[in-house]
Amino acid sequence: MYNTWSLDVFYSGIDDPKLASDMERVEATIGHFREAVAALDKENAAATLRRVIEVKEELTVLIRRLAGYFSLRRSADSSDSEGASYQTKISALIASTTKDNVLFQKFAGDLPNLDSVIESDELLSQYKFYFEEIKNDMSHMMSDEAEALFARMNISGGRAWGDLFSHLTSTVKVDYNGETTSLSAIRGLADSEDPDVRKAAFEAEIACYDKIKDSIAFSLNSIKAQVNLEAELRGYEDPLAMTLAQSRMKKATLDAMLEAMREAMPAFRKYLRHKAKLLGYENGLPWYEILAPMGEAGSDSFTVEYAHEYLVEHFSSFAPDLADMVDRAFKEEWIDFYPRAGKVGGAFCSNLPFAGQSRILTNFSGSFGSVVTLAHELGHAYHGEQIQSHRPLNTGYTMPVAETASNFNELIIVNDAIAKSEGEEKIRLIESQIQDSTQIIVDIYSRFLFEDEVIRRRKDTFLYANDLEEIMINAQKESYGDGLDHNCLHPYMWCCKSHYYRAGLSYYNFPYAFGGLFSRGLYAKYLEEGDAFLPKYRELLRATTVDTVENVAAIAGIDLTRPDFWRESLKTITDQIDMFIAETSK
Repeated sequence: MYNTWSLDVFYSGIDDPKLASDMERVEATIGHFREAVAALDKENAAATLRRVIEVKEELTVLIRRLAGYFSLRRSADSSDSEGASYQTKISALIASTTKDNVLFQKFAGDLPNLDSVIESDELLSQYKFYFEEIKNDMSHMMSDEAEALFARMNISGGRAWGDLFSHLTSTVKVDYNGETTSLSAIRGLADSEDPDVRKAAFEAEIACYDKIKDSIAFSLNSIKAQVNLEAELRGYEDPLAMTLAQSRMKKATLDAMLEAMREAMPAFRKYLRHKAKLLGYENGLPWYEILAPMGEAGSDSFTVEYAHEYLVEHFSSFAPDLADMVDRAFKEEWIDFYPRAGKVGGAFCSNLPFAGQSRILTNFSGSFGSVVTLAHELGHAYHGEQIQSHRPLNTGYTMPVAETASNFNELIIVNDAIAKSEGEEKIRLIESQIQDSTQIIVDIYSRFLFEDEVIRRRKDTFLYANDLEEIMINAQKESYGDGLDHNCLHPYMWCCKSHYYRAGLSYYNFPYAFGGLFSRGLYAKYLEEGDAFLPKYRELLRATTVDTVENVAAIAGIDLTRPDFWRESLKTITDQIDMFIAETSK
């Protein structure tokens, strides 16, 4: 307890007989799936579709359990060779079903009376949105053989390049203060109280990329080449259009959000210039000072035990069911807390609908920020609780709404802390929240610009490490403007962000801005409506897996396609910036 997570909800280990049994069951169930697809019959559409769905549900639960287990094992220990071997086998099994999946989707999508067929069967009717998506995706499907080949090639293509990135960044040795440490540990010093530590850690981080940047450049080039090819083969205008379709999100929504973000950039740059002056810099803030804490820290230093107590207490006043889930997460060992060699950096949450639980990875340091990170990931777990009542094929939410509950949780914790603080501690908390907002608005915009440029140029050019460095620096200059010292930017941000290295998930950047701003809009609704907001909030989270982004927001009375909503959310941040500057200029 209070150390590493337990994966016993999956299997007790590699030697667990249940694991061998599930591997056998997957192969048998794939055979049943093929038989069910082969038996599809337009004259008996409802019954034969139902049989396919039943087998797909069984196969989905099995695959999620197996794939989830090995993914979590390797996140905690990237040198897990047994896990890597199983992952390869499972990926091959998944890929082997592609052709049959395509045949099933084409059969369903071509049914002229699909709506009436769905309505005639209780199980199928629960998959109304699922079938609507199949019908909408028909125009972007490749041939049966091409879909199957593409899926199998991805195992040794995009997925393998992503694995290489994870391995390199989790095992690279960083030389610091005469000792060797990990990349995640050195990056964790970016918010140190000691300015000398922040600068030295940054310099050590930058130096370590020389060891891996060329290999990572090949990873990024290969993944983005595959993404460009897939978008072309599927008939999308570009990978961004493909990503928006996968996100169930309109281009008008993205455009409205980016327009409002660009309008707000001067306020963020004003904040960065002011922070620079407070820290004694005249030409903007050096990169290594972006996360520098301001004001004075409170007396609280968090152990994991104290974080447990603190989060349960604070969430109890918002939603008792959230507090209960948080208590379970700590007591039932859902969380892997501390950094160590071989463990991936950052933090994430993996929902396990089949078990009614989640698993959370963090790199806990004992700071208030670590507690906020825990709150964030527990928000993902709460989101997972809201979708557990859905059928197995209805439990996937898209990138933009994925950050809703997590950011909402952050607002609860940080706003409460601000309200209960005063003086230098209050300034520290306000600046910390502005700092976080700067990351999800300004830095995310730079990441969006970088990835967009890389994808466009990769169509006909190989981008070496120095090319990627230049693109990143230019993106940071455009986004941060004169808020940062242009002589001290971060040319290797593409080397440490895993979001670029998923062949099936491009532009995993704007969803963070979406989640941060959408959650602020929802939080404002909560402050207006009080307890009456909670049922609406739970309904909204539950709908994220079975509706479009725009329709989900409409549950709370929000129109995402208009810049006004995004401007209102951004104003809550820019008002904080004005307050911070006023308070620290006295």
